[in-house]
Amino acid sequence: MKSHDKPIVWLHGEIKTPPLSSAARIEAGYLLRQLQMGIHLTLPHSRPMPGIGVRCHELRINDREKIWRIIYRIDPDAIVIFEVFEKRTQRTPKSVIDNCKRRMRLYDN
Repeated sequence: MKSHDKPIVWLHGEIKTPPLSSAARIEAGYLLRQLQMGIHLTLPHSRPMPGIGVRCHELRINDREKIWRIIYRIDPDAIVIFEVFEKRTQRTPKSVIDNCKRRMRLYDN
């Protein structure tokens, strides 16, 4: 990591490591590294999630038999991870959105 790269912040005790395959972990790591270096990701890798909050996005990771999402926010000093979940429907579940908003409040306080 270079001195101007943003650290990735995982909320301790809040986010559990999902059972991603090795290939999906590599893809997620690569995309998160791009974000750390200040590279702006767009579709198909990432999309804005203004319904969750300002600067919030959804990282899209396709696994062998599952589709994973990582909800993150780009802060001036860090990339903050609010949720990692398996995508099962077209819409992001309300429980995921509510959990992200709660975690954002925790982090910001």
